[in-house]
Amino acid sequence: MIRKGRPLSDSGRHPDGPREAPDGSPNAGGPSAGDPFDPFESFDAHDRAAGRGPQRTRSVSPAASSSLNFSARDSTSPSEVTYTRSRREPGEAKPAQSDEDDSRKSQRPTRSLKARALGYLSRREYSRAELARKLKPYVEETDSLDTVLDSLEAENWLSDSRFAESLVHRRASRLGTSRILGELKQHALNPALVEEASAQLLETELARAQAVWRKKFGELPQTPAERAKQARFLASRGFSGATIGKILKGIDDMWGGD
Repeated sequence: MIRKGRPLSDSGRHPDGPREAPDGSPNAGGPSAGDPFDPFESFDAHDRAAGRGPQRTRSVSPAASSSLNFSARDSTSPSEVTYTRSRREPGEAKPAQSDEDDSRKSQRPTRSLKARALGYLSRREYSRAELARKLKPYVEETDSLDTVLDSLEAENWLSDSRFAESLVHRRASRLGTSRILGELKQHALNPALVEEASAQLLETELARAQAVWRKKFGELPQTPAERAKQARFLASRGFSGATIGKILKGIDDMWGGD
């Protein structure tokens, strides 16, 4: 609805002055003297003149309304409203846990030593010595660590032989024989397993060292400083001096020509 405002004066609406009735009275066709409403007057102006001003309501933003709960003490009195916060302010400390929550946690069953060991073995292979170190902090008075380890070996969950094969497979592409054997010895493996792994690594050491050298450098050294740098790198990876000498003398060129 479009509300038409009242003009500034009747003379602005009628340039020749106010319109007169045929009998000479002004405002012909206008409102009667007893009617306070002027058809050219806006509705707001008319309401203000009658003492009925527009009611202003306070709007609440969506963000504020989402963070406040409104609980009226009296449903017949909308002005009596209490505001309670339902969200925790940023940085505010969390409420302390009740005794019921603590008792619920204490009632959870604890994992047995064997179940914990199976959880470790499901991720990767472990040696007996390494698994014993992992389980030692969880051993209780009623537990026997050796009995659990023996049971795992009897059920073929735990195997030093599989662990040695896994370690060699993971390290062979990056490390030399001496580094891998040193890591195997740290796990207190059977000497026979270490000897078997050593024979396997020595057969492939030259090829593995060449792959590591090509990935790092790719070309033979041209100066004594470059030669020393490449030799130190291969030695730090655990390759033997004989293997390093063969690579830096250009044996890779001989292989490339075959």
